[in-house]
Amino acid sequence: MQVKIWSDVRCPFCYIGKKKLEAALEKFPQRDEVEIIWKSFQLDPSLKTDASSSTLEYFVKTKGVSEEQARQMFSGAANMAKEAGINLNIEKGILANSFMAHRLIQLAKTKDLGNEIEEVLFKAHFEEAKNIDDIEVLVQLAESIGMETEEVRDTLKSDAFAYEVKQDEMEARNIGVRGVPFFVFEDKYAISGAQPTEAFLQTLEKVWEERNPELKISEGDSCSTDGTCD
Repeated sequence: MQVKIWSDVRCPFCYIGKKKLEAALEKFPQRDEVEIIWKSFQLDPSLKTDASSSTLEYFVKTKGVSEEQARQMFSGAANMAKEAGINLNIEKGILANSFMAHRLIQLAKTKDLGNEIEEVLFKAHFEEAKNIDDIEVLVQLAESIGMETEEVRDTLKSDAFAYEVKQDEMEARNIGVRGVPFFVFEDKYAISGAQPTEAFLQTLEKVWEERNPELKISEGDSCSTDGTCD
């Protein structure tokens, strides 16, 4: 079973949604049969990285709200994240464009490390206030999951995997994705947003049942393998 996930590492609800899906998979007996495919989606491609500015400062400036109002908005996501086991710290997050991080994700996917790179990128951005648009930060994160240092650095210094990022975003537009996270199960069912764990589990079960329908047996007269006929 394939589950495609359109996500941006700058999106707190994408991080929360990842944890909700993982919690559902823990309860799903056929979890080893599920293939997770991460898809790139930039919420703000034009965003300029500013390592001296925090997400809170940017939010206040662009949304025209006070710091107190902004913190109140962030607190809802933080409480939701806490329930999912995440220590979310949106306020102190460094303002960073995510395009380079998405190219790293595309490279990691070629090595079956998509889930691993997503996790460390989310954690770096939302819990550790690291700059996810800094090559050396990304190299260190890649190293932490076993990726080869020079390959990662060379990739990020080039325009490699830019095409793959854009292709994912085009695919998202073609199927009507307007926001992330967006989960597509077997190209048939979709979940938009960081919904409750139970919603993910129910969808997994529904898709699995449709792919593997249980054989309905109507009993009648027959002969068994031991030669008994009745």
